[in-house]
Amino acid sequence: MRIAVIADTHDRYPPGLPARLSDADEIWHLGDVCEPGVLAEFEQLAVPLHVVLGNNEAHNLWPLELALERAGRRFFLTHIPPRRAPPGVHAVLHGHTHVPRDETDDAGVRWLNPGCVSRPNRGARASFAWLTISAGRPIDWHLVPL
Repeated sequence: MRIAVIADTHDRYPPGLPARLSDADEIWHLGDVCEPGVLAEFEQLAVPLHVVLGNNEAHNLWPLELALERAGRRFFLTHIPPRRAPPGVHAVLHGHTHVPRDETDDAGVRWLNPGCVSRPNRGARASFAWLTISAGRPIDWHLVPL
């Protein structure tokens, strides 16, 4: 399974980004979409789209967090990273910082952030990520600069 992971669109994204994600099995958006209409092109791809609420939304159309299981792995999606990973998860995916992240904590939980597609921070480039999940294989995380 190949999942496109994006975050922090803040009402805009680079031209052509939806087309680059069209062959994804799913798209996960980690918050700060802002205006829901900005997702229209992504929704037209007919790819399952999972979105969590960010701290810049002026509505409550999406959940604050999602727990998803794919290929026997448990993923926790949120916008602002929690202090600790919820019990039983293999990976925490978050946005908010506008800086890419790929770290594994002492408990073996992977912490992943695709960066920001609209306004990167701290010298980072705009980016998204591909998450590839296969049963019995390690989680593959590939950051894609925009």
